[in-house]
Amino acid sequence: MLDFARLVVSLRLKRLVLTKVYGAAAQHGLGDLGRILYKSGVSLLILSDLSDAVELLKPDITFIVTKSNNPSSFDPLNPPTVRGRVLVAFNGGEPDFTPEESSLGKPIYPRGTEGRMGPNAEASLVLYSLTRSVGGGEKTSREAGV
Repeated sequence: MLDFARLVVSLRLKRLVLTKVYGAAAQHGLGDLGRILYKSGVSLLILSDLSDAVELLKPDITFIVTKSNNPSSFDPLNPPTVRGRVLVAFNGGEPDFTPEESSLGKPIYPRGTEGRMGPNAEASLVLYSLTRSVGGGEKTSREAGV
């Protein structure tokens, strides 16, 4: 989780949304995570599930990064140009997103990969390329979810 937070900070994203936080991360990791994000001016929102994030944040587009559920091929070297509020959801654990969760947005996965890369690698590829294409380079609200 801390590496993910550092990625969010380095890409100058506005907000990190966490859902279904449990285990050691819920007990020990949130303090350090909150400190890193607060010092960088990034807001942290913790919710019960992905549907809450979509309902509350009302993004213009939601990408669900998943290897399951028939994702569209996402080309990190030629990402789609998107405008407005973008929510990108990554699965930080196992199993992958359910079909119901995947239906909350557009399922995508980086092209040219074998198997699942893991959330940090997925986030690095997808978020970096999207931050370069959002709104044709103009400043917009950008959010990342795990």
